[in-house]
Amino acid sequence: EVKMAWCEGVLSLLLLLAVMATAAPTDTLQKFPLLMPHVKPERAETYFCTPIRIDPTVEYYITAFQPNASMETAHHMLLYGCETPGAEDEVWNCGEMALAQPGIKSAPVCGSGSQVIYAWARDAPKLVLPEGVAFKVGGKSPIQYIVLQVHYASVERFKDGSTDDSGVFLYYTETPQPKAAGVLLMGTGGRINPNSVEYMETACTITEDKVIHPFAFRTHTHALGRVVSGYKVSRKGYFDQWELIGKKDPQLPQMFYPIEKDLILKKGDTVAARCTMESKRDRTTRVGSTNEDEMCNFYMMYWTNGKILKKKNCFSLGPPFYYWTRGGLNSIPDRDASSLSVGTSAKEQGIDPHQT
Repeated sequence: EVKMAWCEGVLSLLLLLAVMATAAPTDTLQKFPLLMPHVKPERAETYFCTPIRIDPTVEYYITAFQPNASMETAHHMLLYGCETPGAEDEVWNCGEMALAQPGIKSAPVCGSGSQVIYAWARDAPKLVLPEGVAFKVGGKSPIQYIVLQVHYASVERFKDGSTDDSGVFLYYTETPQPKAAGVLLMGTGGRINPNSVEYMETACTITEDKVIHPFAFRTHTHALGRVVSGYKVSRKGYFDQWELIGKKDPQLPQMFYPIEKDLILKKGDTVAARCTMESKRDRTTRVGSTNEDEMCNFYMMYWTNGKILKKKNCFSLGPPFYYWTRGGLNSIPDRDASSLSVGTSAKEQGIDPHQT
């Protein structure tokens, strides 16, 4: 059975605390498996969540993430840091608009304090953070639980009775690290018209008095994504200056890639992201959680010498309601933002971008 007795869930949490409490010296990295407890999804487009409780008396510093999954089984995985989990069960449905598996409780990923700390798709490899950079969890940090979410787009491999333990191995230390890691998730709502190319865009201005150092980025769309790009935008007089944070074909392994060049973000700067989407479908495609829908996400992973940004997400309504121009941005690098090669326009690649 997927859903186990609550006492077994409590036992697993106590085991986690015991493992962390008896870990080797604090200058040694420890490894902890955050895996699905041999679940058996019965419906395509199922989203399952499973939590771990972090010891509230000790602060831990996560420095690396090693995926334990394949794209044949898991469409994508997300790790959320939560103040409280969405449910107390060992496994629950957490796909919002997606189909819920009967017999299993449905709830949000987090009950409170939600923030993304890791994302994986398309057989992306292990992610090791830069020297001295870590996600602080447990203790007095706002992350008291880590919740693993796995999206199962297909359930073909489970029809023979097989179960799944997809997830992530966390590498952590008790030694405090000087740089705090954070993730800013950029995304949009909106729709893509039949047989068209569409820009899905979002932008947010940093309002906190902090110096942010981006070091990695990740792109995520479903099948229609061609290019996803993210920029630092600074106002110089009447004109905007655009500096590329990173861009990638989202059909490649959806790992965290190093940023284009070293740069910093500070109060007053804007982070802007665009997904160039190409539809050859005879139907409208809307943003949603299933594989037949679309998503437009740009993840910016960063470090700072103090507390991370209070703002964790930046979403727009998307097309046809929001574009960069309607958000007041100018000097937009259209050719660069929608092409994989610098200086090559989308039109020259056989794409004819448009904005309405």
